[in-house]
Amino acid sequence: MVSYTEEEQRNINVVKQYMEISYDPKRASATAVSHLCSPGNKFISPTTFPEVHTLEQYAEDHGKLMKQVNDLHFVNFDVLFAHEDRVCIRYTAEGTHKGEPHGNIPPSGKKATWTACGIFKVDKDGKLLEFIKEWNKSPMWEQFGWPIDECLVYKNK
Repeated sequence: MVSYTEEEQRNINVVKQYMEISYDPKRASATAVSHLCSPGNKFISPTTFPEVHTLEQYAEDHGKLMKQVNDLHFVNFDVLFAHEDRVCIRYTAEGTHKGEPHGNIPPSGKKATWTACGIFKVDKDGKLLEFIKEWNKSPMWEQFGWPIDECLVYKNK
């Protein structure tokens, strides 16, 4: 069994709290996570959320997706560990397109399962300073029958 310092365990707890709020269709918003975020924080995910630059913006943007997949939830934290001020997670999530339409595509009832990972940095006060997210959303889009070209980051460059 892994033994964490008090600070590392605190960091794991704040990351889990942030993720649980950000992935809750009823709570995901910038306001709901702001108490967990350090001023001047950074969100980095250029291949999935290129226009999102703070952890609050991510929670807000993710909330929009969850209006379409309104039962989105974690299946498991497949990997979760901390070392000093860093927390790393890899998770499996799933959901059903049964909420709002995706563009012109009405709710289909199709289910999807996908994985993603993140690396967080936590400041000395226990606030989130950085979140680097890696997620290939193509498998989710494919399972839902959504246009795969929406996943292409460099299509217009």
